[in-house]
Amino acid sequence: MSSTLDYRLDGQAGMVTGSANGIGKALAIGLAEAGASIVVADLPSQRENALDTAREVQARGVQALVLDLDVTSLPSIEAAIRTTVETFGRIDFLVDCAGVNIRKPVLEYTEAEWEKIVSVNLKGVFFCTQIAAREMVKQGHGKIVQIASQLAVVAMKDRSIYAITKAGVAHLAKAFALELGPFGITVNAVGPTFVSTPLTTAMFSDPAFIAENLPRIPSGRFGTPQDVLGAVRFLL
Repeated sequence: MSSTLDYRLDGQAGMVTGSANGIGKALAIGLAEAGASIVVADLPSQRENALDTAREVQARGVQALVLDLDVTSLPSIEAAIRTTVETFGRIDFLVDCAGVNIRKPVLEYTEAEWEKIVSVNLKGVFFCTQIAAREMVKQGHGKIVQIASQLAVVAMKDRSIYAITKAGVAHLAKAFALELGPFGITVNAVGPTFVSTPLTTAMFSDPAFIAENLPRIPSGRFGTPQDVLGAVRFLL
């Protein structure tokens, strides 16, 4: 019986934003294993980690291109997409994985914290998708996957702004899919539950967190990057 992890992307080239760490890194490596060349795009402050991801990608026998990307800056997005197309001649897919969260009660968030979370998680996804899609329209094909969250549809304490942005991403995917479908472009969103990565180690080590959240998951376990990878590879 075949698995979504058997799906091949040989000869394709695409960008994974936020791929220096966590889920984004796992996706970049997993898509490289499927045969795709990967643009590892993340903040300049994450460049060493991005280079580590790139080495893992290259170890799979495909090309890796490391680009500095601030998804809150349109010039940065435009430069990254332009360089991708100049390097590979096209952009076959985009995975929007860059994201940020600040956990606080709703009564304690500041305007600056609102702006930061919304700028990265919603504005960044919108304009990365828009600018990549313009190139895909010229090509006549392309696939875009956005990483949303279970919190797009489920409310939880201390995560209100993050949840709002992920609900926005879920609808954003529908809106882009409707308008881009006639150009041969698909747009989908994946909504993971809590995923175990090096960045969530402390949270997953908290007995109170486990007691509160694990019973909500029918499988009885938290997610892994491989779970997300399977969904993304299927959609690409």
